[in-house]
Amino acid sequence: MTRTRKWRIGVAIGAALALIGVAAPANAAPHPSTWRPFGISQVSVFHGVPAMPVDVYVNGLRVLNDFQPGTFAGPYLLPSGTYRLAITAADARNDRNPVIGPVTVSFARNTSYTVAAHLTPTGTPTASVFTNDLSVSPSGTGRLVVRHTAAAPAVDVLAGGTPVITGLTNPNEAALVLPAGTVNASVALAGTTAPVIGPAAVPVTAKTDTIVYAWGSASAGTLTVAVQTLRQGRLFDVPWMLHR
Repeated sequence: MTRTRKWRIGVAIGAALALIGVAAPANAAPHPSTWRPFGISQVSVFHGVPAMPVDVYVNGLRVLNDFQPGTFAGPYLLPSGTYRLAITAADARNDRNPVIGPVTVSFARNTSYTVAAHLTPTGTPTASVFTNDLSVSPSGTGRLVVRHTAAAPAVDVLAGGTPVITGLTNPNEAALVLPAGTVNASVALAGTTAPVIGPAAVPVTAKTDTIVYAWGSASAGTLTVAVQTLRQGRLFDVPWMLHR
């Protein structure tokens, strides 16, 4: 049995025990450093570093292999607690020489997160943890979230040519609750209206978070978007184990 497979099984066993409030034995899931009764977190991963396939390690074990730019993994359920994350080149044999990290992250119980590997405003690879608001929006509406994870200055988000989010900087986000439908959206440098991304038709679905990541590099001409959707109020109906 591979180390990655053992980690998956350990996380699943530990999470099940956490759900029923039983302390996990030391050999059931040794990697999360803390365990809490009923402590479950939902975690997704976004890769937003251009031209750099990577492997993702959790507590020294590889859990994502050859993870491609512009893609997502998850969401998955994990026991809440503290984890050590490291991101390496895709051909690395271990996590001793990461391109990002290692970083220590804490996931709270009954909370949804997206861990994003991306560029800083000046183009250095980094990682940020975003908390996903899965509270249910009013009937007939959805939540549109824009996250700035690109090597670019502050931006404005325009809908139909009109700014609706202004001065958004990396690594921050802004959210709008909108009627279900389609938004003709574009991204421009702050204070301007000429699109650097888009325009594009962005669907807003009722009872859904539509999360748009602006990623890439302005200087390299690789600015683009990736879209993640999460159902509101649905934390636990996703798989337990990460896929390699």
